[in-house]
Amino acid sequence: MKIIKTDIIPTRQQFAKIKAPHELNLEAICVFTAIGFFLDQDTYWKDEVVLKSASINTIDDEGYLIKSEPWFTWHYTPTNVSFDACLKTFTNLFESTIDKQTGHKQVILPLSGGLDSRTQAVALKQLGKSVNSYSYSFLGGYKEAKLSKKIAKACSFKFQEFEIPNGYLWGSIEDLAGINNCYSDFTHPRQMAVIDEFDAMGDVFSLGHWGDVLFDSMCEDRLSTDQELELVLKKIIKKGGLELAKTLWEYWKLDGDFETYLRQRVQTLLSAINIENSSAKIRAFKSMYWAPRWTSINLSVFENKKPITLPYYDNAMCEFICTVPEDFLADRKMQIAYIKKRNPKLAKITWQENKPFNLYNYHLNKTPFNLPYRIVNKLKRELNAALGKKYIQRNWELQFLGDTNDKNLKEMLFSEEFNRIVKKNVVNKFYDLFYNNNKVFYSHSISMLLTLSLYFQKTNKE
Repeated sequence: MKIIKTDIIPTRQQFAKIKAPHELNLEAICVFTAIGFFLDQDTYWKDEVVLKSASINTIDDEGYLIKSEPWFTWHYTPTNVSFDACLKTFTNLFESTIDKQTGHKQVILPLSGGLDSRTQAVALKQLGKSVNSYSYSFLGGYKEAKLSKKIAKACSFKFQEFEIPNGYLWGSIEDLAGINNCYSDFTHPRQMAVIDEFDAMGDVFSLGHWGDVLFDSMCEDRLSTDQELELVLKKIIKKGGLELAKTLWEYWKLDGDFETYLRQRVQTLLSAINIENSSAKIRAFKSMYWAPRWTSINLSVFENKKPITLPYYDNAMCEFICTVPEDFLADRKMQIAYIKKRNPKLAKITWQENKPFNLYNYHLNKTPFNLPYRIVNKLKRELNAALGKKYIQRNWELQFLGDTNDKNLKEMLFSEEFNRIVKKNVVNKFYDLFYNNNKVFYSHSISMLLTLSLYFQKTNKE
């Protein structure tokens, strides 16, 4: 027997066997294609589960799950304190967490123009840590690294800028399948393009994942049960994902209909969260089911090279969030106030989500104040389009578009191993919809089919 205690938000999946037939869990795979992650404890197989987050699990000597009990339950118990007092508590907790996690090691910090990594940069600078930072931009896309470089310079961090090239996925796709075991699609972890660069950059990653969920409001405080369900479904179902899932459900001749099945499962999980405040409830749902089964999967690429630390994943941080009044979290108030107080210089650098405004004037990102920027930006895009320069905004554009990418994609989608599970006519339907109908809408469908293809090829080799 062994006992496994999982974190509130686990950084990696831990598997156990259950008494069930060793068959593909086709219902779970349909959900995976619709939302991009496996729901709850689901895996590809009926006789295997992932251990629940925040649980204490008893596993027998043969790897079977005997018992699972929660040690933490998400709640909303706001303390009656001022914003300044709450900010002080956050400051102490955040900085002490990063200090404990990184110690005297050389820190590798991925930077963006947003708030989560910027907040980390403030703390790392305040703590006097040795930091190597980096950022990347898409080839032909927005130069995100421009803002990251300014943040690094303001903190006196070493900085490297990378450009994600066209078609990088195909040279590393089998490595990626081995790293994430095909539990996430392949077009999100752009760090695979620069993975070998991490070797010489430092000792430990400090990653800012999940800060945007913990430190912002999710919705209005009071929604009906039906409204909560609709909002969660809207957040998790991907464009083209529902259509693909329905098609696979019908193709595999599963009982009932997919949409009813998905709605009932999500409603059951939501109903089990005993929180009246809708925003806090949906944050809990996302932290229990989305973070460990999607966000954490993509962390495996970093962890494949160096140990990872995540201040926003820390158990004490999750416990703290349950006590913070929703009003203090709305509109990223706490992170913004922390940055302004600790490092005003960083607060004056453009906030990427509110270009060209910063943390002091981002409230001006509305008509008519942002019209000059929007007009100039549109003219630049139109000029580049006239010159034949496509503006890359999404990772899949670098992976699926163009003759070489198309050739590699078709080899994967129409492989013999995969087409034994999903027939060519089903795959061809979504291939045609992507290339000839709506690339933006059906890019997720193609990415999920590609992921499934790699999984079944990988399984067949094993």
